[in-house]
Amino acid sequence: MKKVALDAVDVRILSAVQQHGQISKNRLAELVNLSPTPCWLRLTKLKKAGLITGCRGQVAIDRILDLTKVFLTISLNAHKKSDFDRFEKRIQSIDEIVECCATGGGCDYVLKVITTSLSDFQALIEQLLDEEIGIDRYYIYVVTKEVKSTSLTLSQLMEIKSRTNV
Repeated sequence: MKKVALDAVDVRILSAVQQHGQISKNRLAELVNLSPTPCWLRLTKLKKAGLITGCRGQVAIDRILDLTKVFLTISLNAHKKSDFDRFEKRIQSIDEIVECCATGGGCDYVLKVITTSLSDFQALIEQLLDEEIGIDRYYIYVVTKEVKSTSLTLSQLMEIKSRTNV
């Protein structure tokens, strides 16, 4: 994937959008210390470049509903491109699977699954096994307590990168 060159103003705009979500043109300009029109033009350019994929609020669903979170490692029984494609296509269509990463090493995929109960999770696994999408073996890890759940902001990543490139 081609990397996009960013200047300091672009980084400030992306960081502000990442932290505040969808905000007014004037508020964004104020946060990044730029006049509104050039700020908005840059924001539009960043959106067109595909660097902003959406602005959404994070809802604390676990404060509304009891949820079961499970990490799941999966190994497929065959490793041709068509096997991976079939599995990934099916995983894309399941709302309860909120993250899926292809991995190297001991398993082929690591998934994060959120359901309303452990029995709902079990039903989902049984459905996937019945569909014969190539699952050879799987291991589940039920989350008993969430210790930390964050994501790095662009400004944090840029700071880390600048420290390691010294």
